[in-house]
Formats: sequence, structure tokens, C-alpha cells
Amino acid sequence: MLLRLICVATLLLPGPLLHGQTSLASRYQLFGGYSYLSNSLNGVSGSRQSLNGWDAAFAIPPWHNLRAKFSAFGYNGTNLGAPQHPYFVMGGGQYGKTFGRESAFVEAMAGSGNVNANWAPGGKIGGTASFSAIVGGGLDTPLSRRFAIRVSGDYQYAYFRSRLSFIPHTDEPIYVTGLPTDYFRLSTGLVWRF
Repeated sequence: MLLRLICVATLLLPGPLLHGQTSLASRYQLFGGYSYLSNSLNGVSGSRQSLNGWDAAFAIPPWHNLRAKFSAFGYNGTNLGAPQHPYFVMGGGQYGKTFGRESAFVEAMAGSGNVNANWAPGGKIGGTASFSAIVGGGLDTPLSRRFAIRVSGDYQYAYFRSRLSFIPHTDEPIYVTGLPTDYFRLSTGLVWRF
């Protein structure tokens, strides 16, 4: 749904307002596209399942090739009889360089991950929030003066815990071991430079 809104906004905004800026490198960037996550949150060894979803990001004009970047991405899927609907909101930096027509960048961001409560194996209740961080990079290939195709790959860390049960006669939870914390994230889509 968010991707559709970004596409509609891109088509409806008036072009004459965009002619005032001169350098593409000094422009804002709005990105929207597809995202792939290498494993589900409950993907223990032997039950790994990748997730597919959406990705959206906004970056301000750079200062010495370094931009502030804000990103949101989410996924949908099912694994071990449990729905998986995680989404992440992050902020950080993106350092970029232009080589001919291509632009390469590296990025580092941190933020919050959130997920539906019944994501744990068998649909059991698990933690719904986690600190998350990504480090990676990508490449922008221009399609026109204002638009480019972006491909990026990131290492992502997120630590969601799932409660298995409680220790008898105490309130201390027993947590499921072996849940993934390290993921590979791949994104591709369209960048609008304005």
C-alpha cells in the first residue's frame, strides 16, 4: 500500500517545481521498492523461510557526500505455523560517490523492529519489539535525469525473543534458543531525486 502511494505521489507532483535545482548529487532522494529478508523471525535451523515485502526511504541533500537517511520496511510470510509481519523504522547515514553515471553508497542505520504478537513457532506469543541495525551499501543506475534504479544489500541485526513457557513456581520465562538474529536484506526499486 505504501509503495502504491509513493508511486502515485511521484506521478502527480508538478514537474515545473523541480527545475530550480542544478546538481543531482545535491538533491533529496525518495526510494520505494521491493525488499527480501533471508529468514523469518522464527526460522530456527532446519526451518528457515525467507520473507518478502516493501521498502521506503527518504534522504536529505548531502554534506560532503554524507546524507541523513530515514527508512521503513516490512515483510509478510508464514513459518512454523505462525504469521510473520515484521516492520522496521530506522535512521542513520548514507555516504555516496558518483562514478560516471552510476552512484555507489554505503549506509549504516539503527532503529526499532516491531512484529505481530503470535509470530513464534506454532503461533505462540513472542516479544513484539527489538532494537535493529543495518550496515550495507548499494548502487544507483540512472534511468533519466530524475529517476534511477537502486539495488542494495545489507547485513541486518534484530533480536526478537520468544517465550517458550515459565519455570514452574516462578515467574521467570524460558526462552526459545536458536532464533536468528543475523539476516541478509536485499532491496531494489526506484529512486526519485528532487
